[in-house]
Amino acid sequence: MATYVFKAMDLTGAKAQGEVEAESKQAVGDQLKQRGLIVLDIADKHTSKQINIALFDRIKPDDLTIMTRQLSTMVSSGMTILRALYVLEAQTENDKLKDTLVAVRKDVEAGLPLSDALERHPKVFGPLFVAMTRAGETGGVLDQSLLRVADQLEKDAALRRQVKSAMAYPGVVISFALLTLIALVAFLVPVFVGVFDQFGGELPLITQFTVSLSKIMTGYWYALIGGTVGAVALFRRWKTTPRGRAQWDRFKLRVPMKIGDIVQKVALARWSRTLSALVTAGVPLLQALDITAKTSGNHVVEQAMADVSTSVKGGGTIADPLKASPVFPGMVAHMVGVGEETGALDTMLTKIADFYEDQVDAAVKQLTSILEPVMIVLVGGMVGFIVISMYMPLFKVYDSIQ
Repeated sequence: MATYVFKAMDLTGAKAQGEVEAESKQAVGDQLKQRGLIVLDIADKHTSKQINIALFDRIKPDDLTIMTRQLSTMVSSGMTILRALYVLEAQTENDKLKDTLVAVRKDVEAGLPLSDALERHPKVFGPLFVAMTRAGETGGVLDQSLLRVADQLEKDAALRRQVKSAMAYPGVVISFALLTLIALVAFLVPVFVGVFDQFGGELPLITQFTVSLSKIMTGYWYALIGGTVGAVALFRRWKTTPRGRAQWDRFKLRVPMKIGDIVQKVALARWSRTLSALVTAGVPLLQALDITAKTSGNHVVEQAMADVSTSVKGGGTIADPLKASPVFPGMVAHMVGVGEETGALDTMLTKIADFYEDQVDAAVKQLTSILEPVMIVLVGGMVGFIVISMYMPLFKVYDSIQ
């Protein structure tokens, strides 16, 4: 069977395009007519002439959110899943997402439920997406479940953008400080070294340190670059190990200057928002706890969810294990307990998520106000250290002349 690319339109005039595997163009035309489409063009897909740029292509969270909202809207209007997928294929601009939708559509055509077809692409559709879609299919409220997924994706993306924007300023300042330090040590210090050789005598300790640093950077720059790249690679590999990830996540929660506090609030906001969405969608509680643990992004929260699952399996509550976890404040455990007692767990979790998202916003602004003077002092200290270390021998010579 060959792959054909088609262009068509439906009875309302809406255009559609995509790919179909068939034995001939005639077979493709017959399939399109059975779907109620008017054929405009059918052509062979020349894969050999296509350049594969999948390595550089990625699916942005905003693209996935828009696609989910569109799918929810089409399903709620009464359109079939298969037809909705064809429409999404035709109007999706992201090539990787379009290829994924083509694969999903083919699986649905083969008889798989939408949730099972999505589950075959875990890098695009996470456990949260699949579980809420499956719950919507089971309960007959797929459009509402997809709308909740879109809301969750938007909230998560907004939280990430908020934290990244806060880290942009110190990142730029630190990068500028390092470039300034490298420029001074690599280009300015060697000029002074030639002057110091003419003076003779023993240099001050601070000057000896700066001169040695300059010689290392100018004479062994390749070793420094190789060592830096190797250290970064080892650090990333260490983070992927179970032990390294656990240690790194615990360390992030203890970082001073409000950074650890923000990490904790982000984890709590994501945890409560995800669990609330799953419970509201009707996902079984144990499955919801397991998915929340996988998508929490922090090993401490994941370990707490394992304790919660054990408690629930034994007939216990969610709140009791949370009280014993260091990452969950007492307010969270008490509000979850009230939600369990009143049967309004999803409402309480939503309120917790709203509260901590506001707390993240306030903490980020406070962190920015703290980091600004710290960065200024850091840059000034680095430049001042180099300048003082270079001028101290000159002052010493001047004193000897006097």
